[in-house]
Amino acid sequence: MTIGYAGAVRRAGVAALLATTLVFTVAACGGGGDGSEAQGDKTKGSTAPAGSTGSPASDGKTVPDTTTVLVTAKGDKGVDMVIHTANRDSGGFLTVSGEFKNTSGNLFSVPPQWNGMEKDVAASGNSLAAMTLVDSKEKKRYYVLRDTDNRPLTTTGYDPAIKAGESLPFFAQFPAPPNTTTSVDLQFVGFPNTPIEIS
Repeated sequence: MTIGYAGAVRRAGVAALLATTLVFTVAACGGGGDGSEAQGDKTKGSTAPAGSTGSPASDGKTVPDTTTVLVTAKGDKGVDMVIHTANRDSGGFLTVSGEFKNTSGNLFSVPPQWNGMEKDVAASGNSLAAMTLVDSKEKKRYYVLRDTDNRPLTTTGYDPAIKAGESLPFFAQFPAPPNTTTSVDLQFVGFPNTPIEIS
């Protein structure tokens, strides 16, 4: 009688252990799939700026709205930086678009300083990561934003030179200054300090 009772207890214990293991296995499999997919969605980055009128940064080509000219800055060697728009969007970003116009009769080689000094950004190739905005009112400097892969949210991968009479369209996306700030100074290598109005 004692031996039979012990065997029944052992069989019941094994059954309970198997049932518990099965419950944990099902819960782990069900939860793991959903969690990993959700995490995957969170880490996906986009090179297309929110509210930008241009193409994604990865293709290096943008087509800004050229119907408006906010300001033109005369740069080195006959290259003008024409700013067409500086738009604040609801996501808290400020996107500046424009073009570099080679008004000289010579080929303009884009200086490597346009890429900025960050080693991590060098992997993106040619970019405008060195472009910054200065909010004198708030005494803050804003740098070009990065995506989740640390690529700058600006025009990248463009040709290393601009032919005479041709243009290089561009965009650059920054954190938006406070709503009370209506203008900022754009600073970029080879060009004078350039005040622009935010719309």
